[in-house]
Formats: sequence, structure tokens, C-alpha cells
Amino acid sequence: MNVHRFSRSGLLLLLLACALWLSFFWQLGSVPLYDLDEGAFTEATREMLASGDFITPYKDGQPRYDKPILIYWFQALAAQGFGLNEFALRLPSALAALAWVWALWRFARRFLDRDTASIAALFMVLSLEVSLIAKAATADALLNLFLTLSLLGIYRWYQQPEDRTLLGIYAWIGLGFLTKGPVAVFFPLVISLLFFASQGAWKRGWQALYFPRGWAVFLLLVLPWHLAIYWNSGPGFFESFFLKHNLGRFSGVIHGHEGFFGYYFLVLPLILLPFSGGLVALIPHLRALWTDALNRFLVLWFLSVFLFFSFSRTQLPHYLLYGATPLFLLLARYRAALRNPWVAYAPPLLFFLLLLGLPELLDLAAQRSTRVHELALLQLGREQLDGRYRLAMGLGVLLVVALFRMPKLPPWQGLLIVGFAQVLLLYGVLVPRVFAVLQTPVKEAAQLARTLAKPTVRYRTNLPSFSFYRGAITPARIPKPGELVFLRIDKRASLSREIPPDQQALRFQRGQVALIEIKGGWESPGLASGP
Repeated sequence: MNVHRFSRSGLLLLLLACALWLSFFWQLGSVPLYDLDEGAFTEATREMLASGDFITPYKDGQPRYDKPILIYWFQALAAQGFGLNEFALRLPSALAALAWVWALWRFARRFLDRDTASIAALFMVLSLEVSLIAKAATADALLNLFLTLSLLGIYRWYQQPEDRTLLGIYAWIGLGFLTKGPVAVFFPLVISLLFFASQGAWKRGWQALYFPRGWAVFLLLVLPWHLAIYWNSGPGFFESFFLKHNLGRFSGVIHGHEGFFGYYFLVLPLILLPFSGGLVALIPHLRALWTDALNRFLVLWFLSVFLFFSFSRTQLPHYLLYGATPLFLLLARYRAALRNPWVAYAPPLLFFLLLLGLPELLDLAAQRSTRVHELALLQLGREQLDGRYRLAMGLGVLLVVALFRMPKLPPWQGLLIVGFAQVLLLYGVLVPRVFAVLQTPVKEAAQLARTLAKPTVRYRTNLPSFSFYRGAITPARIPKPGELVFLRIDKRASLSREIPPDQQALRFQRGQVALIEIKGGWESPGLASGP
């Protein structure tokens, strides 16, 4: 036995275990849920548990057709076991991300080698966007798990065609469809067809596509819930989800998330931090990236996702994660090609410098902003960025500079050290402060409303975590006498045009949100016949 190799492999696995805990589970339930995404998912799960309706998701009493059902079931299951809290509702994402890493590691161990598998997994676990998604109570970690399982399964089947592998692929695609819809079918289909065509293996591709038992497995997983929601709610889900939230996201802008064609050129280095420099090191190996079958499959996987979403009108950073798994494998496989310390350390150094200068950036933004709620957020944020924050981010900058001055240390190893530092700084320093500004006031307002136990509405404000923390549906309408109204502070002027200011009693205001009680004994003529 090669003792040196055993000790090196063992050390990498130990580092991977530490990275998994820090990136996916450490501080998992320590900060409030963020709006809109986490708030919307978790409020729908809360209402599911409260109503006992496990077929149609509702948010604030209205059907929520944004996503299929699977993530709500997993969140509800976790809440049943661990309580209706942040930790439980984020746990399915953390576990899905853990399985996602396991799938990548097993694949790389089989088709590359054990050390490369562990390094690819470390790159993935310590990267910026993967760790964020793993700690978010949304559907994205679960979708990435099923996309990765299905696509890695396609390459395994190409190398060794077995029916059980193909049946597994169709099962993963079906579960992905129950998680986020057609995207779970689209990318495996497109990427596999491109790969088989590039390999001159059209017959193999047709064999995989024309596989009745596989489609039977897919339909067995997908059809029951779709039939049930149609029976339960009519065509609303199909019209909203498939037309608006799928076709609509590609051809139009949803929720204001508009980008531009070069958007993902800017986003890609950010989501891969601190390993972004490895992309530059891949450039001299472009020929090898196409001549080798595995490399070609990984490149086509990434390019298909990158190009598709580059042409989409709705663009969000986490969409690119659907094509990030192959990059982690390529970065690990060609890690020795990253020799230039400037290329390796410049991205994380710039990132840490940006975080170090964040207080000044907030000051600059405050000087230019004229919106009341933005100014309140910036002021509260400036208070959070104290001396301890400065010290922590300064140490991050010094660490990168010190590693840069160690020429004998391979840059990829130095970046693993930076990756651990990045996770510690993000979730030990930055994220708690950001959430204290954005979400803690919402949670405090909801808890006060729950204590006051008065009828509560929200006015021109969509922050669904308020309903989750209040533990009740919060309808959106003009408040009536004796009711509480939750709103963003820039909406107070509009509310005052509906209800005289002397009839409003401020119960809570912090950051961007406020909770107001409408005095009893007063009634607007417009409210006499209802809202």
C-alpha cells in the first residue's frame, strides 16, 4: 500500500467532511428566512401543514403555482420532524446539496481518480453560489441534485449501456420535473443529443430516447400529482406554471429579473469564487477539452446551460449552477494547469477587498438614494458593519496576500485555504449582518403582530416571511379599523391617502418595514361596503 497516497487521500476526505459541515450545515438555522424566495416557499409549506392540503400549495391564501410540489413535501416532512423553524425548512436543501456532492464524487472516482474526485467536491462545496443554495429553503439544491444525477447517468450509460442505468436516469428526470418542471427534461435531452451527435453515436442516442420502460417510470412519478392538482384546482397550475413561469421566463421578464446577453460572463466568475481563476487556466487545454470524450461531455453540458440562459429574458445567478457541476470536474482535473498566482488569487482578493470596502459603498449609495426604505436599509446596514466586520474582512485580504507570496504552494491548494476562509467570513460575519438588516425587522414585526393577536393585513408589500413568522395568512388589502397593517415604510404616504395619519398608531418601525394599528371607531366611506 502506498502510505503517502493513503494519507493524502485521507486528508482530502477529512477536509471535504469539514467543508461540507461548514458550507452546508453550519449556521443553517441561525438567520431569518429571506424574502421573497425563502419566505414564499416556507409560507406555502406552513399553510400546507395548517390546512392538510398536500396537493395545491397556497401562499397567503392564494394558490402558489410557481413551482411543482416536491420541495414543499420535503420541507413539510422536515418540519414535522424538527419543528416549523429555519433549520428544518432549510434542511432538505442542505441534504440535497450533500447528495449532489456525493453524486459528483462517486462519478469522478470512477472515471478519473479518487484524489481528483475529492478535489472536485471541495471546489464545489467551497464555491460561493453552491454554499448559498445549500443553505436556502428553495427548490434549487434539489433540482441541481436531480439534474446532476440524470446527466452523470447519461455519460455512465454511454460508457456502459445497462437498462438499470437508463431506468435510473428517467427516474431522476421525473423527480426533477416534480421539483421544477420542464427544465429537468430539457437539459438532459439537449445535452445528451448534442453529445451523442458529436460522437457519431446517433443510434445510441435514439436507443436512450426510445425506451418505453423509462418513459413509464417518468410518467409514474410525474402524472399522479399533476392529475391530483388538476382535480383539486382545475387548470390554474398548468396555465400559470407552464405558460407564465416557464415559457414566460424565457420570452419575458418575471419579477423584474431582467439581464442582458453578457450577464452570465459577469456572473460566472462570481458564482465560482474563489476558484474562478481556474477557468483561465483551462484555455490552453481547449483542444484536449474537445478530443477527450468525458471532457467533451462536460463542455457541452456547461455550454448548453450558459447559452440557453444567456438568451433568456429572465436571468438569475443561480440558473448558471445547472451547468456548474461539469466545471468543478474540469477545474479539478486540470488543477495543475493553474500555475500563475496572479490568475489564481486575483478574483478572491478583489472579492475580499470589495467586502472590506462595503461600508464606504453603502455611504456612497446613501448619498445617491432618494427612496425612504432604501435609505433606512443603508443606515441600518452601515450600523452593522462595525469594527469586527472590518477586522474580519481585513484578515481575509491579508490571507490572500500571504498565500500569493508562497510560490512553492500550488495555487489550487492555496485556493482551498481561501475557500475555507470565504465560508467562515460569509456565514460567520457577513450573512448574519445582511440578514439582520433585511429580515430581522420583518421577523420582529411578525412576532409583535402575533403577540398583539389582532386581525392583520399587508398593504402594497410582498414580504411573505411576515406571514410565516406570524403563523397566519396575511391578506393584501386596505386595513379596517382595529386592524394591524404591515407595510414597507415607503408605502406609508400612500396609506395616509387612504386613511388619515391621525387614525394610525405606529406599533413598530425598524429598517424598511413598519407595523401600524388603525384606530377603532373610524371608518372610511370607501370601506363601508368592503375593501
